[in-house]
Amino acid sequence: MPKIDNMLAILWMLRSGEKITAQQISEKLEMNIRTVYRYIDTISTSGVPIVSEPGHNGGYSLLNHFVEAPLFFDFEEQTSLFHAAVFAEEAGYYGGEALNRAISKLSKYSNQEQETKINHHVTSLEVVSRLSSFSMEPFLKELEQAVAEGYSVKILYHKSGEKQLNDRLIDPYRIIYWNNKWYVIGFCHLRNDIRSFRVDRMESLMLTENKFNRPENFSARDFFIESLLPRIEDKEGIISLVLHGDKSVLDDICQHWFLGHYLKERTSNQAVFLLEKEIIHTYVPYLLLPYNKSIKIIEPISLKKKMIEVLSELINFHEV
Repeated sequence: MPKIDNMLAILWMLRSGEKITAQQISEKLEMNIRTVYRYIDTISTSGVPIVSEPGHNGGYSLLNHFVEAPLFFDFEEQTSLFHAAVFAEEAGYYGGEALNRAISKLSKYSNQEQETKINHHVTSLEVVSRLSSFSMEPFLKELEQAVAEGYSVKILYHKSGEKQLNDRLIDPYRIIYWNNKWYVIGFCHLRNDIRSFRVDRMESLMLTENKFNRPENFSARDFFIESLLPRIEDKEGIISLVLHGDKSVLDDICQHWFLGHYLKERTSNQAVFLLEKEIIHTYVPYLLLPYNKSIKIIEPISLKKKMIEVLSELINFHEV
């Protein structure tokens, strides 16, 4: 039996509420009594309040308040949980209050040496995200409940580019966090199709009593990514986009959420993407502008001409 399993077995024996001797543990778990002593010391060092009473009627027991103690987490696991809490807080995670309670339990059942060591690592990490003045926690909590229990929700929604608010009835399939924003993917009864909705554009939200069944094998992630990418209508019209540049700059371009999906070949100083000509002319010039002279277009030549047109439009705009 692995070491951690043996320690958990000892802990469950101690949780019975009755005193138990090292000899009894040794016989029950079929291990050397010296090993039992080592495990008891390890468990105590981890912050578990074990009471040791010597003498004829002595033995080991737990303090009563340990009934709510968490499972064992080693140092790396505890540090990772604290770090995950930092990321969750910056993302506007809707379960922040519960997460803080869980984290406080880890702190409560850690000894001083452990807590000091963990704090050194926790304070070494900071996450900087975009600030948002709009709290979405109440909406996210209700949406998560609706997703988990399969209830439709009514929302008052502000669609991009429209001033008028829309009433929608949706069956929420999944909640997605992408690019510092929260989305819900689900079936829209108004459009009779699956849609994505930004949570920060919801003016109100109400759970209904209507139950729904989520379609089998539906991937909200795949649906969301496909909705972001332009649809390739003419596969025969696909051409190569060839870029030449510094390795670090090409790394950045190849990892771009849009262009990365169309990467075909890559060398240290060149990247080849396969896209429709119309898509290249519509989207790529604006993606490449921030890279200035660190990227050179090899193919297609028409993209070079399009870049000149875009730059000329910008010059004319700012000269006015």
